[in-house]
Amino acid sequence: MASWWGKNQLRGREIDPEDIFLDSSNMARLNAQQLEGRIERPVSTFAIVFVGVLFAFVALVYAGQAFNLQILKGKAYADISRNNRLDRSVLFATRGIITDRSGTELAWNEPQEDVASSTTPFALRSYTGAAGFSHLLGFIRYPKADASGEWWREEYTGVAGAEHFFNDILAGQNGSLMSETDARGKLVREDIVDPPKNGDTLKLSIDASLQTKLEETLANHAKSQGFQGGAGVIMDVHTGELLSLVSFPEYDNAAFGNGDSDAIAAANANPAKPLLDRAVAGVYAPGSIVKPIFAAAGLQEGIITPETQIFSSGQLELPNPYDPNNPSIFKDWKAHGLMDLRHAIAVSSDVYFYEVGGGFGAQKGLGIAKIDEYARKFGLGSATGFRVENEADGTIPTPEWKAKVFNGDPWRIGDTYHTAIGQYGFQVTPLQVVRYVAAIANGGRLMTPQIVADGPSASKSVGISDANLQVVREGMRMAVHSQYTDRTERALDMDGIDIAGKTGTAQIGVHNENMNSWAIGFWPYENPKYAFAVVLEKGPAGTLSGAAPAMTNFFYWLRDTKPEYVSH
Repeated sequence: MASWWGKNQLRGREIDPEDIFLDSSNMARLNAQQLEGRIERPVSTFAIVFVGVLFAFVALVYAGQAFNLQILKGKAYADISRNNRLDRSVLFATRGIITDRSGTELAWNEPQEDVASSTTPFALRSYTGAAGFSHLLGFIRYPKADASGEWWREEYTGVAGAEHFFNDILAGQNGSLMSETDARGKLVREDIVDPPKNGDTLKLSIDASLQTKLEETLANHAKSQGFQGGAGVIMDVHTGELLSLVSFPEYDNAAFGNGDSDAIAAANANPAKPLLDRAVAGVYAPGSIVKPIFAAAGLQEGIITPETQIFSSGQLELPNPYDPNNPSIFKDWKAHGLMDLRHAIAVSSDVYFYEVGGGFGAQKGLGIAKIDEYARKFGLGSATGFRVENEADGTIPTPEWKAKVFNGDPWRIGDTYHTAIGQYGFQVTPLQVVRYVAAIANGGRLMTPQIVADGPSASKSVGISDANLQVVREGMRMAVHSQYTDRTERALDMDGIDIAGKTGTAQIGVHNENMNSWAIGFWPYENPKYAFAVVLEKGPAGTLSGAAPAMTNFFYWLRDTKPEYVSH
């Protein structure tokens, strides 16, 4: 009897006869490879657990790695991913060259392929090896990259001189290059996003040959006579353009640009201060070279005329109301006798300018307030507006200055006398002095010094008539002629070039053991075109061969080789 299950199965499907015959034929040998001979076994619990654990472990590993990549290191890998796709490279702009007024290159660029030792992707800066240019040109700092090659300073940076003050003109603007790479680091393409804009050429007003000759002439003379250093300036009196701006001793500006630590240490330790630009930032007692200013001021104020005569016995005695037997003595460098204004300038009489400055007896003086006023009208005591260096202001002694410096000491007439001859606390820069001399020469226009060729000129009036300035010019011309004086200005009396000049000496040191020597002037006398100012610093007191003799060789060279600067 068939079971209930069998009955229900039979009801649902009939068994085919061939199925019965197949089963029966296979029973004897039971071939397990036949479908009907297989015995199915259930999957074990161990296998199910093993597969589940393995799946969970793999899932956990993937989840942990995803957490690490996306959460813990997500930002870093995102940056790497982006960098792998796009990479920015700097395209360095070519820095503008610097030339003198005639186009002679003073600072230029050496491409990398021309410098065997360089592996930088930018050009290196080269400077003229001629004397006289380190302070004027200055130096630069190069772009810098860190150890990984990332640029933390992408620009050339001017540090001193023209490189610094005209950096905007010279620098240009860097460009950039974007590179696209695939996942294997293979370059796909490069695109220049921003092309570099090269810097512009800077044409200076300086004449390179004058610059070098003036530096060599002054430096050689200073060395032979025991001076520590000095400066010289030549200016066009009508435009304010500087043809020469010299300071010595110099430093190696190329070594500073290249970061030569030994050269930098040596320059900083040098007691002669080669890093000081004496022409612009050096301050010196002017001595007698300020007398033309106060001669012009006396004429303008009407306290003297060109014919006003003052007698010099070699000293001025000022009565002492508190001790009549002990008068105050203010010495002249020599007894000059009776002289008018032109001769007083020519022989540089101290007594004459004591009286013009401070008054004596019936002679009215300017007084310290007017001395200060006119010195400032001629540009002393303040920066000139020059663009290439940090200028010193200098000092004009006044009662206020003395009270501050000397703890409230009152101003005395002797202080006025000494200020009127450029002594006491008077201090000026060579650049200020050449500017004032140019104003004497050009009829009263105080020019702003210019270092860029063909640039716009700027000036202001000193408030003195040209007629009064002409008297001063005549006195300065007489100073050079040997028939009027035996002073050192005579060194400038030469054929072929008509110079009007003035010299000055200032004693320095605790015991006046040293001196600074000045020579100033303009040429040609009849039609002034150029002014000059030269100072030699800290020579032995009593040295007779100072700044004026130092200029003799320069002016002979100028006359013989540069006629364009000498002709009327």
